[in-house]
Amino acid sequence: MKSTVAKPSVDRVFRAFADRTRLRILNLLRPGELCVCDLVRVLGSPQPKISRHLAYLRGAGLVTTRKDGLWIHYSLAPANSRFHQKLLECLSCCFTDVPELAKDAKRRAESCGTRNCCD
Repeated sequence: MKSTVAKPSVDRVFRAFADRTRLRILNLLRPGELCVCDLVRVLGSPQPKISRHLAYLRGAGLVTTRKDGLWIHYSLAPANSRFHQKLLECLSCCFTDVPELAKDAKRRAESCGTRNCCD
């Protein structure tokens, strides 16, 4: 079951994009959904910190959830406005200019494809 996404306010979306960890999370979700344990492993941050950032991203309408038993999987919310779409495009453009995003993507590909922490 997917959660519904409310249309976020412009200022809340900009605040969501203003945090480095939240940008990294959004970038990691571009290829598809992940659970918190995947994000913890790739980012090397504590689970409570990642969960707080995910809650903020959900509140901004940038992330949706899918519950599967005890696990919650996070994915990028589909763009519900031209503004939202342009911000996601901007994130795609930053990939080559922010080395940290490229390193995260590489770690995601290496660790999330080989094992599933939710099993």
